[in-house]
Amino acid sequence: MITFKSAAELEGMRQSSRIVAAVLGELGPLVRPGLRTRDLDLYAEKRTRELGAVPAFKGYRGYPASVCVSVNEEIIHGIPSGRILQEGDVVSLDFGVLYEGFYSDSAVTVPVGRVTADAARLIAAAERAFFKGLAELREGRRLSDVSAAIQASVESEGFSVIRQFVGHGIGRALHEEPQVPNFGAPGRGPKLRPGLTLAIEPMIAAGGPEVEVLEDGWTAVTRDRSLAAHFEHTVALTEDGPEVLSERAHAAVRRGAPADKEGPHA
Repeated sequence: MITFKSAAELEGMRQSSRIVAAVLGELGPLVRPGLRTRDLDLYAEKRTRELGAVPAFKGYRGYPASVCVSVNEEIIHGIPSGRILQEGDVVSLDFGVLYEGFYSDSAVTVPVGRVTADAARLIAAAERAFFKGLAELREGRRLSDVSAAIQASVESEGFSVIRQFVGHGIGRALHEEPQVPNFGAPGRGPKLRPGLTLAIEPMIAAGGPEVEVLEDGWTAVTRDRSLAAHFEHTVALTEDGPEVLSERAHAAVRRGAPADKEGPHA
């Protein structure tokens, strides 16, 4: 059952999303060569609690950390550790909080120092695909219109959509109905109407879409070990149209902007 949010509930989700946006916005600029992925997790948890919220992922189904830190071929659910980031890596940061009964969830992929032009294109493509999907979040459209727009955007740039993992509804629970695939034919699924809140999250790969989960039971990687990228926001469909609740002050790549030929810097 899809839970449509009241005006008061939407305001609660805005407050939660502001916190996830603030913390994730602070994490990105910390990414640099020589940093341990564990340091990002320690910062995220400390900062979240300072802001009066609780990390949403820590302990969820046994996940051991506050932020998912996925490097290079790791798509999602990478566990922070003593791993040291290297120049040229790409890092996906996936983070959520619980604040006064409402969840929010967001992710971004950032470069570690200077990355290749292909890696920069992949990062930018994930963000562009999100905004293509967001443009379909309109009253009267179908849920699969969002999915189809994301797939078309990703594949038009020569990348693959990960199909094993999908976006989701969000609100009083971290994962609510409906599921939001990043692929599929348009014109299917429930009709969209105000009060709908979703975590829309393209997960894409430079190579094939096939996935493996490592022995830790969490970290999902591309089977061909090609680079992966992830971009996500908590969004709402309001009477005035779509609203990005977890909009960050500093995005890794501005929407629609072409990637630097030499690659962006962290």
